[in-house]
Amino acid sequence: MRKRPVGPPGFPSCSGTERYVSSDTNMAESSARPPGCSAPALILTFLTTLLFQRSLADLAAGASATEEAPHRRFEYKYSFKGPHLAQSDGSIPFWIHTGNAIPSADQVRITPSLRSQKGSVWTKNPVNFEHWEAEVTFRVSGRGRMGADGLAVWFTTSQGLDGPVYGAADHWNGVGIFFDSFDNDGKKNNPAILVVGNNGNLVYDHQNDGTTQALGTCLRDFRNKPYPVRAKIIYYKKTLTVMINNGFTPDKDDYEFCTKIENMVIPTEGFFGISAATGGLADDHDVLSFLLFRLTEPGQQPPPPESEIPKEEKDKYQEEFQNFQQELDKKKEEFQKEHPDVQGEPIEDLYETVNDREIRQVFEGQNRIHLEIKQLHRQLAMILDEQRRYVSVITDEVAKKGTNIESGQVDSASPQLSSVLTTQQEVLRNLNELKNSFHDSLKQISSNQLQGNAAGIGTYETVQHFNEIKEHLHTVKRDVDHLVQRSAQNPAEKIVKCPDLPPVPSCLSTVHFVIFIVIQSVLFFCYIMYKSQQEAAAKKFF
Repeated sequence: MRKRPVGPPGFPSCSGTERYVSSDTNMAESSARPPGCSAPALILTFLTTLLFQRSLADLAAGASATEEAPHRRFEYKYSFKGPHLAQSDGSIPFWIHTGNAIPSADQVRITPSLRSQKGSVWTKNPVNFEHWEAEVTFRVSGRGRMGADGLAVWFTTSQGLDGPVYGAADHWNGVGIFFDSFDNDGKKNNPAILVVGNNGNLVYDHQNDGTTQALGTCLRDFRNKPYPVRAKIIYYKKTLTVMINNGFTPDKDDYEFCTKIENMVIPTEGFFGISAATGGLADDHDVLSFLLFRLTEPGQQPPPPESEIPKEEKDKYQEEFQNFQQELDKKKEEFQKEHPDVQGEPIEDLYETVNDREIRQVFEGQNRIHLEIKQLHRQLAMILDEQRRYVSVITDEVAKKGTNIESGQVDSASPQLSSVLTTQQEVLRNLNELKNSFHDSLKQISSNQLQGNAAGIGTYETVQHFNEIKEHLHTVKRDVDHLVQRSAQNPAEKIVKCPDLPPVPSCLSTVHFVIFIVIQSVLFFCYIMYKSQQEAAAKKFF
């Protein structure tokens, strides 16, 4: 079996170990190599490797851009998302959860922020897609600067319900994408994202954080982000690509490249799962959604949904349908026996006819006019009350002026008050007429509605009633405009000044004030003298 080194050809490797990837099993192996390279050689090797990887990434991006995108079809039986993620009994449709996993309406908490916790969720049914795409939305949050242990996304031939590898079983057969948050080897290369494949014989290397077995890795901090972190895992044409949304923006499509493994062969059938674990340190590992898409190459028709249903389920559904059809036929026969007079009658039309629609529109128009006239009636009633109050005030003023004239005082404003009073009385009379006319219109519309409901058809009389109501409303509008113009022409007549109050006489004159001050001063001096005499008499006894 031929092995190829990972790195640009023609340059020596100066690290302690040199990693190889097997083209058959896609597993990582390492062989020891003695160190002994100088610092310039190390720097040159690092720069050359960086440029080589960047050129490969650019070539891969250009090649993927030119290729036509595959057809995506959402698979709800292998997905979950909120709201209403969990059912009333705490289960997740089409999924099972084990360990310390806690499903809720909006998310699945794989592990709470407690020490030594493990949990996982797995699909109930296996997936047999040749190509697929998974989108995982999760949040890892904790109080400390460092967290533990991490979260993993699995595609394996069996459900690893419990185990030491991020809460799932070791010796798995498939691929795992690990979001490692704890630095076990002390190299300060965490948090990191690793892709590790296994054929069922590999034991995960916890001491080195799996770096000796990783097929691809990238350093990304996914803890305590303002927005949920999103990972997009694509397996298409034997190429596994991992894209990451770092959680700094709410943009769901803001992905950046993490790693890519080519010529990778994984099992054709397996289960998807998500697991997490905590150790001495603890984080909350919350998964908000897991969306799976089937990918189909361009030009190929995706298989119909019926082909994915097993034969046993098809037979079961067919039997249920036949039982339901038989029960429906029995109920039809019983109904025909109980109601023999209904047989042979045509089924009534469920949709309204043109005449029914016109009648309905006529009645709706009447109702709107009725509501508008009611509103105008209420407004006129308010105006009438205000005008009555104005007339009462002006009448009181005229009565007061009349008493002043009888006593011999002459006021020049009495002609103006008389004209204002006459105008207000005329306005009040016109408003009363408008109110009565509105009341008659309301009665007329109500009678028209009753007649229309009793007859059920639109007649020529109804159209005539509408024309009369329209003319009546125009008359009302013209009368109101006339009143407004008259009020605007004589604005001075409405202004009634209150009579000037007579000057209020002062309650204290200057003479009385001086006398009060003098008396108060005399009383004060007498009190002082009396107090001093009392103190002198008291000193004689000491």
